[in-house]
Amino acid sequence: MKDFRKLAVWTKAHALALAAYCDTTRFPAEERYGLTSQLRRACVSIPTNIAEGCGRNTDAELNRFLEIAMGSASETEYLFLLAHDLKYLDDSAFHKLTLEITEIKRMLASFIGKIKADRRKLRADR
Repeated sequence: MKDFRKLAVWTKAHALALAAYCDTTRFPAEERYGLTSQLRRACVSIPTNIAEGCGRNTDAELNRFLEIAMGSASETEYLFLLAHDLKYLDDSAFHKLTLEITEIKRMLASFIGKIKADRRKLRADR
């Protein structure tokens, strides 16, 4: 079991979720149960799945939750694009959020790769 709060990727994902909540407060009221809700849920799913994976007993389970977080990150990335194209996010906010989600996806990919490499090494050592 790992402490998710000590992971740089979780810290960045948590900060992104907070930023998404702030930025979506300016979305139109009619989007409250549509895009606003969808984007918030997708974004919150990233640090949530990282945290849940850290609470599991095996690296295989952690890896599974990291891959779910990666899927949520891709969903979030698209929803930022949609919000921008609908003019709900200005260019500056969109650029900042896109840089952040891209960095989180890189970090998740690296973490997933490390876990897979460690598992392969363990099997080879047996």
